[in-house]
Amino acid sequence: MRRVAVVLFNLGGPDNQAAVRPFLENLFMDPAILRVPGFIRPWLGRFIARRRTKAAQANYALIGGGSPLLELTRAQAAALEAGLNAAGDGAEYRCFVAMRYWHPFAAETVREVQAWGAEEQVLVPLYPQFSTTTSGSSLDDWAAASAKAGLSLPSTALCCWHSDGAFAGATAALVRAAYLKARAELPAETPLRLLFSAHGLPESIIKRGDPYQWQVEQTVAAVVAQLDLRGLDHGVCYQSRVTPQKWIGPSTEAEIERAAHEKTAVLICPIAFISDHSETLVELDIEYREVAEKAGIPGYFRVPAQNSDAGFIAALAGLVQRSRAGSRRLCSFAGGRQCPKAQTGCPHTKAAA
Repeated sequence: MRRVAVVLFNLGGPDNQAAVRPFLENLFMDPAILRVPGFIRPWLGRFIARRRTKAAQANYALIGGGSPLLELTRAQAAALEAGLNAAGDGAEYRCFVAMRYWHPFAAETVREVQAWGAEEQVLVPLYPQFSTTTSGSSLDDWAAASAKAGLSLPSTALCCWHSDGAFAGATAALVRAAYLKARAELPAETPLRLLFSAHGLPESIIKRGDPYQWQVEQTVAAVVAQLDLRGLDHGVCYQSRVTPQKWIGPSTEAEIERAAHEKTAVLICPIAFISDHSETLVELDIEYREVAEKAGIPGYFRVPAQNSDAGFIAALAGLVQRSRAGSRRLCSFAGGRQCPKAQTGCPHTKAAA
């Protein structure tokens, strides 16, 4: 049986309080994140990390001292591996996890793939929407680590799956259950608004052609279509701003405050996160809930992240199988390029050059 390594990429997160500062240093010294001249980046990255460490440690203390992201991603990998091997398509699958800013780093995972004796690899960023700051950075990091270690395998990289029908359907099922539960807990006369919240980006990155915001909007449209809830009040917003420059909007906080002013309850759906971590467990569940309650909102609810939801894992397995079945080294969920040509940050632009 052909050995196929499925490499799942995610952000990573500090596993204890001591790891918070080096995690932040790794994050802010990534040229895809901190877009300043290279000779400034090491100094500025460490400075920003040092300034943010205390607040970040306080946030992680609220959820047990560290991020649950690695544990949750490994659970997704185990579920996906079981699903792929149960399909019986003549290949033996093993799923590996590579984190960008904390262990296991790409170099560690490359060695694991080599030790297993993989004959083929499928690269799957666990970000539904492509951004140069997330999927792009992880794929570049994997390529560099592979080249350094001498790992060269037939490879397929899945760049995005923002509007995949099975993914949208699995997400819609979670949203629908949460929406009906919230609706049942509210008085009949209280309006309920569904807010799809995604991690924000500086506006300057989007203006340079990064396709992330366009892809987020495509995801929301696909999920709403599958929800098929008549008269649904919904919107898209962005959270987690960390620098003073202008970020894409509207902000999640502003939309919560607007809903409170309009005496409308909100159901928040983390549309760009498929695992729980600090942005869901702290920012959405604690910080924004406090904003909502202080503003006098009539109800605040959240859709759970996909984590190892069976429908989501099945969608991910389908994406891996279709990627392998195609002939492209770089593919979207639908095969070829999906982004408009104006989105020059789409990885298909670079691949075609």
